[in-house]
Amino acid sequence: MTFDVGPALLFCPADRPERFAGALQKADAVILDLEDAVLPDAKERARANVIAADVDPARVIVRVNAPDTAEFALDVDAVRRTPFRTVMIAKSEDAAAFDVFGAEFDLIALCETARGVHHAASLAAHERTIALMWGAEDLVASLGGTSSRLPDGRYRDVARTARAQVLLAAGAQGRSAVDAVHLDIDDVDGLAAEAADAVASGFRATACIHPKQVAVIRDAYRPDEATVGWARAVLAAAEGERGVFRFEGRMVDEPVLRHARAVLGRR
Repeated sequence: MTFDVGPALLFCPADRPERFAGALQKADAVILDLEDAVLPDAKERARANVIAADVDPARVIVRVNAPDTAEFALDVDAVRRTPFRTVMIAKSEDAAAFDVFGAEFDLIALCETARGVHHAASLAAHERTIALMWGAEDLVASLGGTSSRLPDGRYRDVARTARAQVLLAAGAQGRSAVDAVHLDIDDVDGLAAEAADAVASGFRATACIHPKQVAVIRDAYRPDEATVGWARAVLAAAEGERGVFRFEGRMVDEPVLRHARAVLGRR
């Protein structure tokens, strides 16, 4: 199972229904958020907004509250009353919690606590899981830390380790992996670098929190013409070769050809 709606996933607070349609027009998919973006006294209204939402269900993800909260059961009941069938589960830690969803649901496990990252493999293995996502700030908070990033903007080692673990756990089960949001909205260069690293590493999408981040993510995931030209050329050259061969001064074997096919798959 894979997650193929496009690379730019835009969070939208579920208590702001006037933004739903606009968010979906701007991004590849919208994540209607019932969790952190909504204050406790607005949760009930946010659920009602999701139930009443008239937007394309094929490009909507609903983020529900963590399974160990009182809000989780209410969120699940609300989602069942909608046409939306892709659900992101905040602070996923135990795959058994996913069993409340019927076979018609596709689940995205959000690994954003130490326990969630530790159990990423079992979360990915659940039959309804289609993707894993990781989150830096809640992860560091779960460890008693105060910041996921160094003063120069780079992730601390603990965040980089978690990112890699989630990506590997997803890949091991044939699931997609979604990269975390870049909280500094004005740091376009930083977002571009992280998104470029994400696609090069094997992530299928990157989540974002502001519409102006969408184009940056799309550009990073879209291969440039030179890369597309190389991919086409190396695959064409492989048709006349047997096994390993030399192309433009580089040894080419099946893993390199798979890289080329992945490039063409992102066009």
